[in-house]
Amino acid sequence: MQEEREKVVDRLEEAVALLVERMDARLIPEVGMNIGYALPDARSKDDVAGVLGRIVRLGEAVHPVGEIAFGASDHVARIVITAMRFDPRIRSAANIRFSEAILPELDNLLFEVCSFDRENEPPGVQTMDWGVASCCREGVPDVIYDRGAVGKEPMIRVLGEDPVTVAQNILKLSNRITYAQL
Repeated sequence: MQEEREKVVDRLEEAVALLVERMDARLIPEVGMNIGYALPDARSKDDVAGVLGRIVRLGEAVHPVGEIAFGASDHVARIVITAMRFDPRIRSAANIRFSEAILPELDNLLFEVCSFDRENEPPGVQTMDWGVASCCREGVPDVIYDRGAVGKEPMIRVLGEDPVTVAQNILKLSNRITYAQL
């Protein structure tokens, strides 16, 4: 088990290094960004590693605030654990800034995209549990987004089998939107 946890941390460190080195910092949302990677049998946020304190924009730089740790992100952990209920191979996710200008680029990159509307959220459920599940009924898409709600920042979530794949997909998008308005 310890060996599997170390593999998760190592792979996540590799993904974070790629983002730090090459991602356009304008893709980081106001609330910060995180990327998570779950153990194969993840059941709770403590089974999902992420960046403590999130990844923030520091000037024009992508800056992880803390180290990689299990239980570091409740938000990203819920996305991953929900997606894993539909496809256990999808063990990683990250959140990035939403912009209408990004949506056509997601299509151009041939990503499978799904969205949900927070206004339709049933009472008494967690948004990420409900929103992600509503998009995964016929398979887990590459991207899930929402346009936000009162007090909730709109967000794009990129999902994949491992964090390096997620980071590479974010970088593909980052390369395309460098000159787009964010």
